[in-house]
Amino acid sequence: VLAAVTQNGYALYYATEVLKADKEVVFVAAVTQDGEALKHAMEEMKADKEVVLAAVTQNGYALYYATEVLKADKEVVFVAAVTQDGEALKHAMEEMKADKEVVLAAV
Repeated sequence: VLAAVTQNGYALYYATEVLKADKEVVFVAAVTQDGEALKHAMEEMKADKEVVLAAVTQNGYALYYATEVLKADKEVVFVAAVTQDGEALKHAMEEMKADKEVVLAAV
């Protein structure tokens, strides 16, 4: 499975639940291929800041799949909005949408 997700992050969709909860497998899928592969990961991976940061660095839209706690994390939202896509801000929690620094980075 690791070889498959290295070539195509979407392959995580076909992995077992055990592998969807395996940090190495999810991290490789999110980082090397497609941040949106996070949508196929188990909830504990969507709550793992390191995994989510890697995903939003690759694709800002991956913020959509993060837990609410991480959608309120300034570092995660800032990376998603600044390094990838200002529109990712729409998936952030309200307090991030009210943060001047984050909003300025997104526009």
